[in-house]
Amino acid sequence: MRTAFVIFNGLTAMDFIGIYDPLRRLKNMGLMPDFQWDICALSPEVEDENGLVMIPTKVGASLSSYDILIVAGGLATRKLVNNTEFINWIKTAEPCPLKVSVCSGALLLGAAGFLKGKKATTHRSAFDLLQPYCQEVVDSRIVDEDDVITARGVTSGIDLGLYLCEKLVNTGAKQQIQQIMDYPYF
Repeated sequence: MRTAFVIFNGLTAMDFIGIYDPLRRLKNMGLMPDFQWDICALSPEVEDENGLVMIPTKVGASLSSYDILIVAGGLATRKLVNNTEFINWIKTAEPCPLKVSVCSGALLLGAAGFLKGKKATTHRSAFDLLQPYCQEVVDSRIVDEDDVITARGVTSGIDLGLYLCEKLVNTGAKQQIQQIMDYPYF
């Protein structure tokens, strides 16, 4: 199972880390030994909205060979939806069986055309921006449309990570990871 975590300048780091942490534990805890991931970006260095610098493991590579695409959010998504180079790069994930977003990362999935005819969610402050890209904006923490899953705000990334652990493995895996993370809310 190959996963691409997409990061970009101006992302909200918690959108990435919140979902990354529970998912990486699938491999590290031996619950899904074949779980692999790359941190993907278009630039060799990414800076979040507050100056935290991150180094991707893949730069500019096609996203077509992954099983799961995970896109973080952040205020920069509002401009990136109009960045042809970035959106064309996201579109290379068309063959990915599962596309996932946290917070306003849904805007990027929408701009790439992945939300057409689907229900989706994002941070409440971006509901109106998401509406043109999907069938319906839903005020839920997680919206699962089978091949596309979106999560609402920054902290919902942790919930989504645990949700995916359950979906990819089973409830027991989710519960083990949740316990190790000392996360009592989901």
